[in-house]
Amino acid sequence: MPVKKLIYCFLILSLWRIGTSNAQTFELGAFAGGAGYIGDLNQDKPLKLSGLAAGGYVKLNFDPYWALGLHYGYGKIKADDLKSSNQQFRDRGLNFNTALNEVSLQLDFNFLEYFAGGGRKAFTPYVFTGIGGVFFSPKAKYPNDPVLGNEEYRLRFYQTEGQAELYRNYALSVPYGLGMKFRMKENWGLFTQIGYRTAYTDYLDDVSRNYPDPGSANWPSDSNLPIRMRLADPSAIPGYGASGTQRGDFRKRDTYMFVGIGISYTFVSQKCYTF
Repeated sequence: MPVKKLIYCFLILSLWRIGTSNAQTFELGAFAGGAGYIGDLNQDKPLKLSGLAAGGYVKLNFDPYWALGLHYGYGKIKADDLKSSNQQFRDRGLNFNTALNEVSLQLDFNFLEYFAGGGRKAFTPYVFTGIGGVFFSPKAKYPNDPVLGNEEYRLRFYQTEGQAELYRNYALSVPYGLGMKFRMKENWGLFTQIGYRTAYTDYLDDVSRNYPDPGSANWPSDSNLPIRMRLADPSAIPGYGASGTQRGDFRKRDTYMFVGIGISYTFVSQKCYTF
């Protein structure tokens, strides 16, 4: 489904729930856990965690089944070719790390009649989806490299694939996932979830297409040229990153993941028990 149609469908469904709900209650929550990523440096391990994650939300519960929340999530992801089990990756020798700052609007659907502070069930599985945005800034460090030294480089500013312009450090993201909710004492709830985000960028890891041509007009011959060349191809194998050969995979978008456990508090009035 094209992203514009996805956004329209999500907004229409959200507005429909707001317009048809008889009772609404606010909920606050926070979570902590781990973050992972699937992309050019991790192509086949969708459950691999590489850093910590945390976040919070404010949510509007329409009834025991539907809720709409404004969420913030923070996570750190990283990958290192030299630690991969894939020999081709180890030969390539790239690495990156980045913080992720995400803001999203998410719609929950509970499978059972659940509500922290009311409802007939003390737990429920649930699914969620939504729309959001993520900010990122990939960095890399190559200790003891004769050209790069021991410094950490913000890769976006070195145009490591010969880009004519800097790629954006923000992107649209589409969250989706599932979890479980448990009602605790009075208005408190406990939840656990795993959620993936399709990011509409292929540069979370600074890797997307092919190795660049060092003679390209996009790479001016200045004092940073040796650094650009080395960041583009840090392989220890001479001639590994030949110009025009594949540097990343063929997927157009990277994916990241948040997984964790959290606690929530629901502000309940007496009218809310009449769902």
